[in-house]
Amino acid sequence: MGGPFARILEVPLHAVASIQDSIRHAWDHYIALQNAWEDNQQLKQEVQRLQGEKNFLREKAIIATQFQQLLAYQETTPMTTLPARIIGRNVSNWYRAIIINKGNQDGIHPEMGVITDAGVVGRVVRVNPTTAIVLLLSDPNVAITGMIQKSRDEGLVQGTPQGTIHMKYLPPLSPVLPGDPVVTSGLTNDFPRGLQIGRIHEVTKADTDLFQLGEIEPIVDFAKLEAVLVITTFQPPLPSSLPKPAGSLSP
Repeated sequence: MGGPFARILEVPLHAVASIQDSIRHAWDHYIALQNAWEDNQQLKQEVQRLQGEKNFLREKAIIATQFQQLLAYQETTPMTTLPARIIGRNVSNWYRAIIINKGNQDGIHPEMGVITDAGVVGRVVRVNPTTAIVLLLSDPNVAITGMIQKSRDEGLVQGTPQGTIHMKYLPPLSPVLPGDPVVTSGLTNDFPRGLQIGRIHEVTKADTDLFQLGEIEPIVDFAKLEAVLVITTFQPPLPSSLPKPAGSLSP
């Protein structure tokens, strides 16, 4: 077919072939872009997974650091404590509380004091088999006896509905000043003597009041708590192994 008719058909056939090649190249390019997009999505998902894993490990490291600090304090304090992790919190107009992951199965009972290595946190008020509710020191339903460490004057430390902490019934002639440390007096069964509560922020006394009133800035930042220690007894823990008396026989 080398005649005129063949030459007439040659141009459109070449055009069709060129269009087919263009379509094929366009399709191949689309497939390549699609594969690249899918690879990109997979990479994004992998980056997000690794970022989440990094954040998770960072959180575990922060909590582990706090627990190490608590355990180091636990080894030096002259009382028996049980470490617990905070698994919930409630700060509302009704009450200010945290939930810990230890309960009566672990030996936790109501009225036990709760602390950190820094100072006083609050008191256990309700216990379940595996959890317990702790009212914070800033809750108006918690009151403990405190003492101005410098002057040795005692008063009642209690939270307020606004979340502040007051020291009531300070003697009218007490030389208490802003900045004075406040510690537990040890007169109740929940806290031993000398645990840090905070520092006096402000002292007020109206003309009609018999006592001074101190506002306390707490030593513990309740909003950033991750773990606590529950005071189970004021006595130090028994050593795991006692030395044997001289002349005793091995079992």
